[in-house]
Amino acid sequence: MFPHHREREQPFFSARAHVFQIDPSTKRNWIPASKHAVTVSFFYDANRNVYRIISVGGTKAIINCSITPSMTFTKTSQKFGQWADSRANTVYGLGFATEQQLHQVQEQPFFSARAHVFQIDPSTKRNWIPASKHAVTVSFFYDANRNVYRIISVGGTKAIINCSITPSMTFTKTSQKFGQWADSRANTVYGLGFATEQQLHQFSEKFKEVKDATRLAREKSQDKELANTALSIAAPQDLSDELQSPPVMCINGPEDKLFRSQSADITLSSEKERIKKMLSEGSICEMNLEAELFTLQDSNNKLVAALHEANANVDQWKKQLAAYQEETERLRDQVAELEAHGGHGPSDLLKDELTQSLEELEALLKAKDEEIHILQSKKLEYHEMERDRDEAMHRLQEMEMRNSDLERRVQNSEQNLNNTLEDRDRVDNEIQRAIEILDIKIFDLNDLRQSLVKLIDK
Repeated sequence: MFPHHREREQPFFSARAHVFQIDPSTKRNWIPASKHAVTVSFFYDANRNVYRIISVGGTKAIINCSITPSMTFTKTSQKFGQWADSRANTVYGLGFATEQQLHQVQEQPFFSARAHVFQIDPSTKRNWIPASKHAVTVSFFYDANRNVYRIISVGGTKAIINCSITPSMTFTKTSQKFGQWADSRANTVYGLGFATEQQLHQFSEKFKEVKDATRLAREKSQDKELANTALSIAAPQDLSDELQSPPVMCINGPEDKLFRSQSADITLSSEKERIKKMLSEGSICEMNLEAELFTLQDSNNKLVAALHEANANVDQWKKQLAAYQEETERLRDQVAELEAHGGHGPSDLLKDELTQSLEELEALLKAKDEEIHILQSKKLEYHEMERDRDEAMHRLQEMEMRNSDLERRVQNSEQNLNNTLEDRDRVDNEIQRAIEILDIKIFDLNDLRQSLVKLIDK
Protein backbone atom coordinates (compact mmCIF):
# COMPACT_ATOMS: atom_id res chain seq x y z
CA MET A 1 0.00 0.00 0.00
CA PHE A 2 1.18 3.57 -0.64
CA PRO A 3 3.18 4.80 2.39
CA HIS A 4 2.31 8.17 3.85
CA HIS A 5 4.04 7.92 7.27
CA ARG A 6 1.05 7.57 9.55
CA GLU A 7 3.25 7.94 12.62
CA ARG A 8 3.91 11.60 11.85
CA GLU A 9 1.44 12.56 9.11
CA GLN A 10 -2.20 12.90 10.13
CA PRO A 11 -5.34 13.67 8.04
CA PHE A 12 -7.35 16.71 9.09
CA PHE A 13 -9.99 16.73 6.31
CA SER A 14 -11.51 14.03 4.07
CA ALA A 15 -14.22 13.93 1.42
CA ARG A 16 -15.62 11.43 -1.06
CA ALA A 17 -15.22 12.39 -4.73
CA HIS A 18 -14.73 11.04 -8.24
CA VAL A 19 -11.12 11.67 -9.33
CA PHE A 20 -10.16 12.70 -12.86
CA GLN A 21 -6.90 13.57 -14.63
CA ILE A 22 -6.40 15.69 -17.74
CA ASP A 23 -5.58 13.80 -20.94
CA PRO A 24 -1.80 14.37 -21.42
CA SER A 25 -2.08 14.13 -25.22
CA THR A 26 -4.95 16.56 -25.83
CA LYS A 27 -4.77 18.62 -22.58
CA ARG A 28 -8.53 19.04 -22.97
CA ASN A 29 -10.44 15.85 -22.11
CA TRP A 30 -10.82 14.34 -18.63
CA ILE A 31 -9.78 10.72 -17.96
CA PRO A 32 -11.40 9.00 -14.92
CA ALA A 33 -8.73 7.93 -12.44
CA SER A 34 -11.20 5.91 -10.37
CA LYS A 35 -14.24 3.84 -11.30
CA HIS A 36 -16.08 4.86 -8.17
CA ALA A 37 -15.94 7.69 -5.66
CA VAL A 38 -12.86 7.45 -3.43
CA THR A 39 -11.71 9.20 -0.26
CA VAL A 40 -9.61 12.33 -0.87
CA SER A 41 -7.75 13.41 2.29
CA PHE A 42 -5.67 16.41 3.35
CA PHE A 43 -2.59 15.37 5.40
CA TYR A 44 -0.25 17.49 7.52
CA ASP A 45 3.36 16.49 8.25
CA ALA A 46 4.31 18.26 11.51
CA ASN A 47 8.01 17.38 11.22
CA ARG A 48 8.48 18.88 7.76
CA ASN A 49 5.53 21.31 8.03
CA VAL A 50 4.16 20.10 4.68
CA TYR A 51 0.55 19.64 3.51
CA ARG A 52 -0.40 16.96 1.00
CA ILE A 53 -3.52 15.72 -0.82
CA ILE A 54 -3.62 11.93 -0.92
CA SER A 55 -6.15 9.52 -2.43
CA VAL A 56 -5.67 5.75 -2.64
CA GLY A 57 -7.72 3.36 -4.78
CA GLY A 58 -7.02 -0.23 -3.76
CA THR A 59 -3.23 -0.49 -3.62
CA LYS A 60 -2.60 2.37 -6.08
CA ALA A 61 -2.00 6.00 -5.20
CA ILE A 62 -4.38 8.03 -7.36
CA ILE A 63 -3.31 11.41 -5.94
CA ASN A 64 -0.09 12.26 -4.09
CA CYS A 65 0.27 16.03 -4.35
CA SER A 66 2.21 18.42 -2.08
CA ILE A 67 0.37 21.72 -1.65
CA THR A 68 2.28 24.95 -2.47
CA PRO A 69 1.17 28.60 -2.12
CA SER A 70 1.13 29.02 -5.90
CA MET A 71 -1.53 26.33 -6.41
CA THR A 72 -5.12 27.36 -7.13
CA PHE A 73 -8.21 25.21 -6.75
CA THR A 74 -10.68 26.42 -9.38
CA LYS A 75 -14.43 25.80 -9.19
CA THR A 76 -15.57 25.04 -12.75
CA SER A 77 -19.15 24.04 -11.90
CA GLN A 78 -21.37 23.68 -8.84
CA LYS A 79 -19.95 20.24 -7.95
CA PHE A 80 -16.64 20.07 -9.84
CA GLY A 81 -13.25 21.66 -9.18
CA GLN A 82 -9.70 21.27 -10.43
CA TRP A 83 -6.08 22.25 -9.73
CA ALA A 84 -2.73 21.90 -11.50
CA ASP A 85 0.26 19.99 -10.06
CA SER A 86 3.37 21.33 -11.80
CA ARG A 87 5.61 18.70 -10.19
CA ALA A 88 3.56 15.80 -11.61
CA ASN A 89 2.89 17.81 -14.83
CA THR A 90 -0.84 17.09 -14.68
CA VAL A 91 -4.20 18.58 -13.73
CA TYR A 92 -6.49 16.86 -11.20
CA GLY A 93 -10.28 17.14 -11.23
CA LEU A 94 -12.70 16.23 -8.40
CA GLY A 95 -16.43 15.64 -8.80
CA PHE A 96 -18.39 15.86 -5.54
CA ALA A 97 -21.87 14.72 -4.59
CA THR A 98 -22.86 18.10 -3.12
CA GLU A 99 -21.88 21.72 -3.58
CA GLN A 100 -21.12 22.01 0.17
CA GLN A 101 -18.34 19.42 -0.07
CA LEU A 102 -16.74 21.37 -2.91
CA HIS A 103 -16.85 24.59 -0.88
CA GLN A 104 -15.19 22.87 2.12
CA VAL A 105 -12.28 21.73 -0.06
CA GLN A 106 -11.75 25.18 -1.58
CA GLU A 107 -10.34 26.82 1.56
CA GLN A 108 -7.94 24.65 3.55
CA PRO A 109 -4.82 25.59 5.57
CA PHE A 110 -1.49 25.00 3.85
CA PHE A 111 0.78 26.01 6.76
CA SER A 112 0.27 26.03 10.55
CA ALA A 113 2.39 26.84 13.59
CA ARG A 114 1.86 27.12 17.36
CA ALA A 115 2.55 30.54 18.87
CA HIS A 116 1.49 33.00 21.56
CA VAL A 117 -0.53 35.82 19.96
CA PHE A 118 -0.23 39.49 21.00
CA GLN A 119 -1.81 42.75 19.81
CA ILE A 120 -0.48 46.28 20.16
CA ASP A 121 -2.18 48.45 22.77
CA PRO A 122 -4.47 50.79 20.73
CA SER A 123 -4.18 53.56 23.31
CA THR A 124 -0.40 53.73 23.71
CA LYS A 125 0.74 52.03 20.46
CA ARG A 126 3.75 50.81 22.47
CA ASN A 127 2.80 47.96 24.82
CA TRP A 128 1.77 44.42 23.84
CA ILE A 129 -1.53 42.93 25.03
CA PRO A 130 -1.79 39.08 25.09
CA ALA A 131 -4.62 37.90 22.82
CA SER A 132 -4.43 34.30 24.05
CA LYS A 133 -3.64 32.76 27.43
CA HIS A 134 -1.81 29.83 25.85
CA ALA A 135 -0.12 29.05 22.55
CA VAL A 136 -2.67 28.63 19.72
CA THR A 137 -2.50 27.39 16.13
CA VAL A 138 -1.85 30.13 13.55
CA SER A 139 -2.62 28.97 9.98
CA PHE A 140 -2.30 30.30 6.44
CA PHE A 141 -5.48 29.82 4.38
CA TYR A 142 -6.13 30.32 0.65
CA ASP A 143 -9.62 31.21 -0.66
CA ALA A 144 -9.74 30.13 -4.31
CA ASN A 145 -13.05 31.94 -4.96
CA ARG A 146 -11.67 35.39 -4.14
CA ASN A 147 -8.00 34.54 -4.79
CA VAL A 148 -7.13 35.78 -1.28
CA TYR A 149 -4.59 34.54 1.28
CA ARG A 150 -5.49 34.89 4.97
CA ILE A 151 -3.90 34.28 8.38
CA ILE A 152 -6.44 32.83 10.81
CA SER A 153 -6.12 31.83 14.46
CA VAL A 154 -9.03 30.71 16.61
CA GLY A 155 -9.03 30.48 20.39
CA GLY A 156 -12.08 28.54 21.59
CA THR A 157 -14.99 30.06 19.67
CA LYS A 158 -13.33 33.46 19.13
CA ALA A 159 -11.27 34.46 16.08
CA ILE A 160 -8.04 35.93 17.47
CA ILE A 161 -6.54 36.68 14.03
CA ASN A 162 -8.45 37.09 10.75
CA CYS A 163 -6.07 39.00 8.51
CA SER A 164 -6.10 39.18 4.70
CA ILE A 165 -2.53 39.36 3.40
CA THR A 166 -1.63 42.24 1.06
CA PRO A 167 1.58 42.88 -0.89
CA SER A 168 2.38 45.87 1.36
CA MET A 169 2.59 43.77 4.54
CA THR A 170 5.96 42.80 6.00
CA PHE A 171 6.69 40.31 8.77
CA THR A 172 9.53 41.67 10.94
CA LYS A 173 11.67 39.64 13.33
CA THR A 174 12.22 41.71 16.47
CA SER A 175 14.02 39.01 18.48
CA GLN A 176 15.10 35.37 18.17
CA LYS A 177 11.62 33.99 18.88
CA PHE A 178 9.30 36.97 18.25
CA GLY A 179 7.96 38.56 15.07
CA GLN A 180 5.23 41.03 14.10
CA TRP A 181 3.31 42.57 11.21
CA ALA A 182 0.82 45.43 10.80
CA ASP A 183 -2.75 45.05 9.52
CA SER A 184 -3.82 48.48 8.31
CA ARG A 185 -7.40 47.34 7.63
CA ALA A 186 -7.87 46.24 11.24
CA ASN A 187 -5.73 49.22 12.40
CA THR A 188 -3.59 47.03 14.65
CA VAL A 189 -0.23 45.25 14.89
CA TYR A 190 -0.05 41.50 15.57
CA GLY A 191 2.85 39.85 17.41
CA LEU A 192 3.71 36.14 17.57
CA GLY A 193 5.95 34.48 20.15
CA PHE A 194 7.26 31.07 19.10
CA ALA A 195 8.81 28.28 21.14
CA THR A 196 11.91 27.99 18.93
CA GLU A 197 13.86 30.17 16.53
CA GLN A 198 13.30 27.59 13.76
CA GLN A 199 9.51 27.98 13.99
CA LEU A 200 9.88 31.76 13.68
CA HIS A 201 12.12 31.34 10.62
CA GLN A 202 9.63 28.94 8.96
CA PHE A 203 6.71 31.30 9.61
CA SER A 204 8.68 34.28 8.27
CA GLU A 205 9.64 32.43 5.07
CA LYS A 206 6.03 31.27 4.52
CA PHE A 207 4.79 34.83 5.08
CA LYS A 208 7.22 36.06 2.43
CA GLU A 209 6.10 33.36 -0.04
CA VAL A 210 2.43 34.17 0.48
CA LYS A 211 3.07 37.90 0.15
CA ASP A 212 4.88 37.33 -3.15
CA ALA A 213 2.02 35.13 -4.39
CA THR A 214 -0.48 37.84 -3.42
CA ARG A 215 1.58 40.45 -5.24
CA LEU A 216 1.72 38.33 -8.40
CA ALA A 217 -2.04 37.68 -8.25
CA ARG A 218 -2.79 41.41 -7.84
CA GLU A 219 -0.44 42.35 -10.68
CA LYS A 220 -2.13 39.79 -12.90
CA SER A 221 -5.64 41.04 -12.05
CA GLN A 222 -4.65 44.65 -12.71
CA ASP A 223 -2.85 43.79 -15.99
CA LYS A 224 0.47 44.70 -14.37
CA GLU A 225 -0.46 48.41 -14.15
CA LEU A 226 0.66 49.02 -10.58
CA ALA A 227 3.44 47.49 -8.51
CA ASN A 228 2.81 47.62 -4.79
CA THR A 229 5.66 48.46 -2.44
CA ALA A 230 6.27 46.33 0.59
CA LEU A 231 6.65 48.32 3.81
CA SER A 232 8.79 47.51 6.74
CA ILE A 233 7.44 48.41 10.10
CA ALA A 234 9.84 48.71 12.98
CA ALA A 235 7.58 48.28 16.02
CA PRO A 236 8.59 49.28 19.52
CA GLN A 237 11.09 46.85 21.02
CA ASP A 238 11.21 46.02 24.68
CA LEU A 239 14.76 46.74 25.70
CA SER A 240 14.13 45.88 29.32
CA ASP A 241 15.89 42.52 28.96
CA GLU A 242 18.99 44.10 27.45
CA LEU A 243 19.34 47.22 29.55
CA GLN A 244 18.94 45.95 33.09
CA SER A 245 20.31 47.99 35.98
CA PRO A 246 23.70 46.64 37.12
CA PRO A 247 23.67 44.52 40.28
CA VAL A 248 24.54 46.01 43.64
CA MET A 249 28.24 45.59 44.45
CA CYS A 250 28.94 44.39 48.02
CA ILE A 251 32.53 44.35 49.28
CA ASN A 252 33.46 42.28 52.25
CA GLY A 253 35.50 44.57 54.49
CA PRO A 254 35.62 45.20 58.18
CA GLU A 255 32.12 46.67 58.23
CA ASP A 256 30.69 45.15 54.92
CA LYS A 257 30.43 48.55 53.32
CA LEU A 258 28.06 49.01 50.25
CA PHE A 259 29.37 50.88 47.21
CA ARG A 260 27.15 51.88 44.32
CA SER A 261 27.15 54.84 41.96
CA GLN A 262 23.78 56.59 42.14
CA SER A 263 24.62 58.96 39.30
CA ALA A 264 25.37 56.04 36.95
CA ASP A 265 21.94 54.46 37.69
CA ILE A 266 20.14 57.72 36.91
CA THR A 267 22.08 58.07 33.65
CA LEU A 268 21.25 54.50 32.60
CA SER A 269 17.51 54.83 33.31
CA SER A 270 17.23 58.14 31.45
CA GLU A 271 19.19 56.70 28.51
CA LYS A 272 16.85 53.71 28.40
CA GLU A 273 13.72 55.88 28.41
CA ARG A 274 15.16 58.09 25.64
CA ILE A 275 15.86 55.04 23.43
CA LYS A 276 12.34 53.66 23.93
CA LYS A 277 10.81 57.05 23.12
CA MET A 278 12.80 57.37 19.85
CA LEU A 279 11.79 53.88 18.71
CA SER A 280 8.09 54.37 19.54
CA GLU A 281 7.93 57.71 17.70
CA GLY A 282 9.47 56.18 14.56
CA SER A 283 7.10 53.18 14.68
CA ILE A 284 3.94 55.27 15.08
CA CYS A 285 4.88 57.57 12.19
CA GLU A 286 5.56 54.61 9.93
CA MET A 287 2.25 52.97 10.83
CA ASN A 288 0.38 56.17 10.00
CA LEU A 289 2.23 56.49 6.70
CA GLU A 290 1.47 52.89 5.80
CA ALA A 291 -2.26 53.39 6.44
CA GLU A 292 -2.25 56.59 4.37
CA LEU A 293 -0.34 54.89 1.53
CA PHE A 294 -2.75 51.94 1.53
CA THR A 295 -5.72 54.33 1.28
CA LEU A 296 -4.08 56.20 -1.61
CA GLN A 297 -3.31 52.96 -3.42
CA ASP A 298 -6.91 51.77 -3.04
CA SER A 299 -8.23 55.10 -4.37
CA ASN A 300 -5.66 55.01 -7.16
CA ASN A 301 -6.80 51.53 -8.23
CA LYS A 302 -10.43 52.68 -8.34
CA LEU A 303 -9.51 55.75 -10.37
CA VAL A 304 -7.47 53.66 -12.82
CA ALA A 305 -10.43 51.32 -13.36
CA ALA A 306 -12.77 54.29 -13.82
CA LEU A 307 -10.31 55.94 -16.23
CA HIS A 308 -10.05 52.82 -18.37
CA GLU A 309 -13.81 52.52 -18.48
CA ALA A 310 -14.10 56.21 -19.31
CA ASN A 311 -11.55 55.93 -22.12
CA ALA A 312 -13.45 53.01 -23.62
CA ASN A 313 -16.71 54.96 -23.37
CA VAL A 314 -15.09 58.06 -24.90
CA ASP A 315 -14.01 56.09 -27.98
CA GLN A 316 -17.48 54.65 -28.33
CA TRP A 317 -19.11 58.05 -27.86
CA LYS A 318 -16.79 59.61 -30.42
CA LYS A 319 -17.93 57.06 -32.96
CA GLN A 320 -21.57 57.72 -32.04
CA LEU A 321 -20.92 61.47 -32.23
CA ALA A 322 -19.50 61.15 -35.75
CA ALA A 323 -22.52 59.06 -36.79
CA TYR A 324 -24.89 61.60 -35.26
CA GLN A 325 -23.09 64.45 -37.02
CA GLU A 326 -23.42 62.66 -40.37
CA GLU A 327 -27.10 62.04 -39.67
CA THR A 328 -27.53 65.70 -38.74
CA GLU A 329 -25.87 66.88 -41.95
CA ARG A 330 -28.04 64.52 -43.99
CA LEU A 331 -31.20 65.79 -42.29
CA ARG A 332 -30.13 69.41 -42.82
CA ASP A 333 -29.59 68.67 -46.50
CA GLN A 334 -33.05 67.14 -46.72
CA VAL A 335 -34.58 70.18 -44.95
CA ALA A 336 -32.77 72.55 -47.31
CA GLU A 337 -33.92 70.52 -50.31
CA LEU A 338 -37.50 70.59 -49.12
CA GLU A 339 -37.33 74.32 -48.48
CA ALA A 340 -35.96 74.81 -52.01
CA HIS A 341 -38.89 72.91 -53.53
CA GLY A 342 -41.25 75.07 -51.38
CA GLY A 343 -44.00 72.47 -51.09
CA HIS A 344 -47.01 72.48 -48.78
CA GLY A 345 -49.18 69.88 -47.05
CA PRO A 346 -47.35 66.63 -46.53
CA SER A 347 -43.99 68.35 -47.21
CA ASP A 348 -44.64 70.73 -44.30
CA LEU A 349 -45.35 67.75 -42.04
CA LEU A 350 -42.14 66.05 -43.15
CA LYS A 351 -40.24 69.26 -42.58
CA ASP A 352 -41.59 69.50 -39.02
CA GLU A 353 -40.63 65.90 -38.29
CA LEU A 354 -37.13 66.46 -39.65
CA THR A 355 -36.74 69.65 -37.64
CA GLN A 356 -37.84 67.83 -34.46
CA SER A 357 -35.41 64.98 -35.16
CA LEU A 358 -32.65 67.52 -35.74
CA GLU A 359 -33.34 69.20 -32.39
CA GLU A 360 -33.31 65.86 -30.60
CA LEU A 361 -29.98 64.98 -32.19
CA GLU A 362 -28.51 68.33 -31.23
CA ALA A 363 -29.69 67.86 -27.61
CA LEU A 364 -28.13 64.39 -27.57
CA LEU A 365 -24.86 65.78 -28.92
CA LYS A 366 -24.86 68.42 -26.20
CA ALA A 367 -25.39 65.76 -23.50
CA LYS A 368 -22.54 63.67 -24.89
CA ASP A 369 -20.24 66.71 -24.88
CA GLU A 370 -21.05 67.30 -21.21
CA GLU A 371 -20.26 63.68 -20.39
CA ILE A 372 -16.92 64.00 -22.19
CA HIS A 373 -16.10 67.12 -20.14
CA ILE A 374 -16.98 65.25 -16.91
CA LEU A 375 -14.68 62.38 -17.86
CA GLN A 376 -11.87 64.79 -18.65
CA SER A 377 -12.27 66.37 -15.21
CA LYS A 378 -12.07 62.87 -13.63
CA LYS A 379 -8.87 62.33 -15.55
CA LEU A 380 -7.45 65.47 -13.92
CA GLU A 381 -8.47 64.11 -10.50
CA TYR A 382 -6.58 60.90 -11.32
CA HIS A 383 -3.42 62.89 -12.01
CA GLU A 384 -3.86 64.70 -8.69
CA MET A 385 -4.14 61.35 -6.91
CA GLU A 386 -0.93 60.24 -8.59
CA ARG A 387 0.82 63.34 -7.28
CA ASP A 388 -0.53 62.63 -3.77
CA ARG A 389 0.76 59.07 -4.00
CA ASP A 390 4.21 60.30 -5.06
CA GLU A 391 4.25 62.71 -2.13
CA ALA A 392 3.31 59.87 0.25
CA MET A 393 6.10 57.71 -1.16
CA HIS A 394 8.54 60.60 -0.70
CA ARG A 395 7.44 61.06 2.90
CA LEU A 396 7.76 57.32 3.47
CA GLN A 397 11.33 57.38 2.15
CA GLU A 398 12.11 60.29 4.45
CA MET A 399 10.64 58.34 7.37
CA GLU A 400 12.76 55.31 6.48
CA MET A 401 15.86 57.53 6.46
CA ARG A 402 14.82 58.96 9.82
CA ASN A 403 14.29 55.44 11.16
CA SER A 404 17.79 54.45 9.96
CA ASP A 405 19.19 57.51 11.73
CA LEU A 406 17.33 56.52 14.90
CA GLU A 407 18.78 53.02 14.68
CA ARG A 408 22.28 54.45 14.38
CA ARG A 409 21.64 56.67 17.39
CA VAL A 410 20.37 53.66 19.34
CA GLN A 411 23.53 51.74 18.47
CA ASN A 412 25.67 54.70 19.57
CA SER A 413 23.70 54.93 22.81
CA GLU A 414 24.16 51.22 23.45
CA GLN A 415 27.91 51.59 22.82
CA ASN A 416 28.08 54.54 25.23
CA LEU A 417 26.13 52.52 27.77
CA ASN A 418 28.55 49.60 27.47
CA ASN A 419 31.49 51.98 27.88
CA THR A 420 29.86 53.46 30.99
CA LEU A 421 29.34 50.00 32.47
CA GLU A 422 32.95 49.08 31.78
CA ASP A 423 34.19 52.33 33.41
CA ARG A 424 32.05 51.71 36.45
CA ASP A 425 33.27 48.12 36.77
CA ARG A 426 36.86 49.36 36.53
CA VAL A 427 36.22 51.95 39.27
CA ASP A 428 34.57 49.30 41.47
CA ASN A 429 37.57 47.01 41.03
CA GLU A 430 39.93 49.83 42.00
CA ILE A 431 37.84 50.61 45.06
CA GLN A 432 37.85 46.94 46.06
CA ARG A 433 41.63 46.80 45.74
CA ALA A 434 41.94 49.98 47.86
CA ILE A 435 39.73 48.43 50.53
CA GLU A 436 41.84 45.28 50.57
CA ILE A 437 44.98 47.40 50.98
CA LEU A 438 43.29 49.33 53.81
CA ASP A 439 42.33 46.04 55.49
CA ILE A 440 45.97 44.92 55.34
CA LYS A 441 47.18 48.28 56.72
CA ILE A 442 44.62 48.13 59.53
CA PHE A 443 45.72 44.61 60.38
CA ASP A 444 49.36 45.71 60.42
CA LEU A 445 48.53 48.69 62.67
CA ASN A 446 46.64 46.39 64.98
CA ASP A 447 49.68 44.11 65.27
CA LEU A 448 51.89 47.12 65.88
CA ARG A 449 49.52 48.37 68.60
CA GLN A 450 49.57 44.98 70.32
CA SER A 451 53.38 44.93 70.13
CA LEU A 452 53.60 48.39 71.67
CA VAL A 453 51.26 47.35 74.45
CA LYS A 454 53.43 44.38 75.23
CA LEU A 455 56.53 46.56 75.31
CA ILE A 456 54.86 49.04 77.65
CA ASP A 457 53.76 46.24 79.97
CA LYS A 458 57.31 44.94 80.17
